[in-house]
Amino acid sequence: MTSPPIEKHNIGNGKSNKRKYMLESLSSKLFLLCALLSVLSLLLIVGFVFYRGSHPFLAEGYSFFEFLFGVDWVPGEDKFGIFPMIVASFYATIGSLIIGVPIGLFTAIFLSEIAPKRVAKIISPAVQLLAGIPSVLYGVFGLAIIVPFLQNYLGLAKGQSLLAVIVVLAIMMLPTIVTVAETSIRAVPKTYREGSLALGASEIGTIFKVVVPAAKSGIMAAIVLGLGRAIGKRWQLF
Repeated sequence: MTSPPIEKHNIGNGKSNKRKYMLESLSSKLFLLCALLSVLSLLLIVGFVFYRGSHPFLAEGYSFFEFLFGVDWVPGEDKFGIFPMIVASFYATIGSLIIGVPIGLFTAIFLSEIAPKRVAKIISPAVQLLAGIPSVLYGVFGLAIIVPFLQNYLGLAKGQSLLAVIVVLAIMMLPTIVTVAETSIRAVPKTYREGSLALGASEIGTIFKVVVPAAKSGIMAAIVLGLGRAIGKRWQLF
């Protein structure tokens, strides 16, 4: 006597499951379409900028090889070589990473593992606020503070040097590295720490041999984001 209601119930569940699967399939296809549109839009923007920027040079017979590897930038004499700019950007990025990554990583470790909660609650929001400061203000800080310091105390004839750019970029990328790395370190399960301490490891050893390796993917993401900020804002400084 109870079999017909069960059959109806099973039929109803089958229809609802079918609708759910169709909805999930449509949602996945919609998300895929949005992702493809985003990539296509980015490629179109890059292609448009590259075409509009290189067309005048190519139309006037200027070689793209000379533009890329030329060492003279004299627009009045039709000399457009950007190779020194490329090399300077490369050195500035590497130098800022050498300075910014260790400081940012150690700061994130201190805030997430060592600092008292009261101190972390004050410093962490302050670091996050630094990430919202426009790069122009970092450039003004560099011109007003760092450039005179390098010129006066290091004996440089001109303070607007590659070293000044490296220091400003390192300061600029610190908030991004600290914030993302701190979040990644805090996301490591407490059982990792408890197991390491239970085996007799010290607190510092647990941090650097257990916690940091467990959060390495998030730390690498922090470094990549900091690198992107340094490369993207390099041309706006000085």
